[in-house]
Amino acid sequence: MNTSAPAEGVNNIPIGKEVLRNILRERRWALSEQERQEKSHQICELLRDVITPGEEVLVYCAKDPEVETSSFISYLLENEIPVIVPIIQKEDVSLRLSYLQDLSCLISSTFHVPEPIGSEIPADPADVTTAIIPMLGFDRSGARLGYGAGYYDRFLSLNKHIRTIGLAYSCQEEAGLPTDANDISMMIVVTEDEIINMRGGP
Repeated sequence: MNTSAPAEGVNNIPIGKEVLRNILRERRWALSEQERQEKSHQICELLRDVITPGEEVLVYCAKDPEVETSSFISYLLENEIPVIVPIIQKEDVSLRLSYLQDLSCLISSTFHVPEPIGSEIPADPADVTTAIIPMLGFDRSGARLGYGAGYYDRFLSLNKHIRTIGLAYSCQEEAGLPTDANDISMMIVVTEDEIINMRGGP
C-alpha cells in the first residue's frame, strides 16, 4: 500500500479518487492520437526488457486512449512467448483468461475492450507469471489508480504469485495517490520515459 502523502488540491485538501480519475482522464485525452501512438511504441519497446523467456504473460488489450499493447503482443507471439488476455465478466466482476494466438481474433466487447470472443482458449491463472495492466494513474511507490470497478484488484488478490507491471504515459503520474486496503500495487511501471522498478534493480 502507498504510504506517501495523499494527492492534494486547493488549500492542501486531499483529492478523492473520483476527482483524480476525471483529472487523469482529461490528461490522457489531451494527448493527440499521434502522441499516444508514439508514446505507446516507446513504452512497448521498453517493456520488452522486463520480459524473459519461459514466461506466460497476461496482457490487456487496449481501448482508446490507453497505452496500445498490440505491438508488444505481436512481439511476444513472434518470440513464442505465450500470450494470455483477460475477458471481463460483469456478472461477478471478475476476469476469465484466454490464450491469444492471433490479434485478428479480437473483437470489441465489454466496455469496448477487445476480447477473443468466439475464439477462446481457456488459460489457468496459475500459469501466468507476469501481468501487464492498464492504469489511469500511478505514483512512485507503485500505487495504481484504475477505473474503479476492481476487476484487476480482485484477480490479483487471488493470484499473488503474479508479477505486476503497469503501463501509463508519463503524464499519468501523480504524487501520493490515495489507496485502499484492497488496492494492489505495481511492482514495475513502464512509461515512455523509463522503467520504474519498485523493488530496485534494472
